[in-house]
Amino acid sequence: MNCDEFAELVTAYLDDALDDSSRPLFLDHMARCSGCTGYYGQFTSTITALGELPAPGLSPQTRSHLLTAFREASSEKPE
Repeated sequence: MNCDEFAELVTAYLDDALDDSSRPLFLDHMARCSGCTGYYGQFTSTITALGELPAPGLSPQTRSHLLTAFREASSEKPE
């Protein structure tokens, strides 16, 4: 496995979606390549940092608009 292939598989690895033949190749490459080990570390650090951010909320105007639209849609009868 080369570094480009490794980079393409990082998200699959993190999602536990690598097939049985790719997983050992991925782990072996990461063990041997300091650049890819660093890339993997940056990737997981970014995920961790983003996971700590507060979820964005809706503005009161957007919330009101959506609730109105949902109410109107639920009150409409299918023809």
